[in-house]
Amino acid sequence: MGRLTKTIKHLLIINILFFIATGLYGDQMYEWFSLWFPKNENFGFWQMVSHMFMHGGLGHIAFNMYALWAFGTPLERMWGKNKFLFFYFSAGLGAAVIHSGVNYYYFNEGINALVNSGMTKNGIMEIISSGQYSPGWYDIVPKNTIDNFLSAYNTPAVGASGAIYGILVAFGMSYPNSELFLIFLPIPIKAKIFIPVLIALDLFSGVTGYGIFGQGIAHFAHVGGAVAGFIMMWYWKKNQFNNKRWD
Repeated sequence: MGRLTKTIKHLLIINILFFIATGLYGDQMYEWFSLWFPKNENFGFWQMVSHMFMHGGLGHIAFNMYALWAFGTPLERMWGKNKFLFFYFSAGLGAAVIHSGVNYYYFNEGINALVNSGMTKNGIMEIISSGQYSPGWYDIVPKNTIDNFLSAYNTPAVGASGAIYGILVAFGMSYPNSELFLIFLPIPIKAKIFIPVLIALDLFSGVTGYGIFGQGIAHFAHVGGAVAGFIMMWYWKKNQFNNKRWD
């Protein structure tokens, strides 16, 4: 940790500028830069990156930016700016891919269930494309299936959390015995214990739908960022990329 490194500082500034712009222009910013489901008319390919700079509130950006500074600073010092940026955006892209893939599953599960009940796919798409849904769907398809279907199509993903989870994994693998102090649990916990537990809790929430840390969280984006981070760290440790700086 310590004094801000150059890349961390620039990422903090960009995120804060996006947050201020979101406060000024609200819905337009969310429409343009959040990560929408690919079949949603608001989707744009640039959102795979731009969603990393969008946040849903002050607490959201404050937590992410603190984690970026606390865990990203020692990694940038060790790797250099280029390697850090490559890792950061790769983890964020991995999070976007996993999140979109899970949403694709939920979306098709809902479509298939409604079609099997006698509806047409075009009719379903016409309804949800207008920003609506039929309450009668809950009478013919399990509630969880419809909820996941509607959320996949209508709810955009925002935040740097996927990239941050990749950073957490990299920190835990690089400094496994570092002791972390948590506000809600004021005893030291080693990174090699805390970070896997945190990821496991996100996976549990994503699979069960039980929100341990609250509602409206893209749990599979967190898990996706962590998986991408682990793969990169595992690969680097097995070849010439290990301990090599990209300045």
